[in-house]
Amino acid sequence: MTETKRLIRVGHSPDPDDAFMFYALARNKIDTNGYRFEHELVDIETLNRRAQQGELELTAVSLHAYAYLADKYILCPCGASVGDNYGPMVVAREALTREQLAGCTIAIPGTLTTAYLALRLCLGRAFEYVLVPFDEILTVTRAGQYQGQRVDAGLVIHEGQLTYEEDQLQLVVDLGQWWMQDTGLPLPLGANAIRKDLGPDCIRDVNRLLLASIRHGLEHRPEALTYALGFGRGLDRDKADKFVGMYVNDWTLDFGPRGRQAVATLLDRGFQAGVVPQQVVPEFVD
Repeated sequence: MTETKRLIRVGHSPDPDDAFMFYALARNKIDTNGYRFEHELVDIETLNRRAQQGELELTAVSLHAYAYLADKYILCPCGASVGDNYGPMVVAREALTREQLAGCTIAIPGTLTTAYLALRLCLGRAFEYVLVPFDEILTVTRAGQYQGQRVDAGLVIHEGQLTYEEDQLQLVVDLGQWWMQDTGLPLPLGANAIRKDLGPDCIRDVNRLLLASIRHGLEHRPEALTYALGFGRGLDRDKADKFVGMYVNDWTLDFGPRGRQAVATLLDRGFQAGVVPQQVVPEFVD
């Protein structure tokens, strides 16, 4: 009789670092024992919104969004995307100061992204924004408008951090560098989270399998990178390798004490600034 495996629906972004991280699970490179994983690839803001409904058992989330999800999801200690003195960037067609940026209309990939929270903290105030799909932000920033709305600058996540100069755009601020200078900590951007109602045994199993997938990718880098290239939106292999190295590394294997401190600091500062509506103490799988 065929064994019925427990279904775990996985949500992650269609970008090279997430693809690299999930390569082993997506291509059946590791034994998942009594579990069957189905992958759903959508942008991070959509995943953030879906997580509010608890739709997926395992999902990538922005750490800003986690503040709204802590009742439903617990954070995995592995699977993090951390900017270690680098991170989301604000770019523009011309050189701007931070003071000038505060008066601009900025294309952003979502209000629940950590990039948005970090920019709010960096500017110290609310700002005008236009919601734009993350993979169109460089294009609309160069064009100066999106669906009839003015765009003065763009908040860039994912591989656009490596390619914005090809669009003749200039860096205004690297939020990972700003955060490091301000706090002395890396900027925790995204994490993987498991739905709490799965129960402690399943939660531990899923976390263990995610860690095994990350390790497999790092130990079989050429094969995992070839897979990840399929999600690179025009990146050549060298740039894809660089981008994956930025966001799949030792931080991804384990947040560690400093990474956990960074998450707590981010959420606390978001609350103190009035962007995050409640005080949240991050909870991690044992």
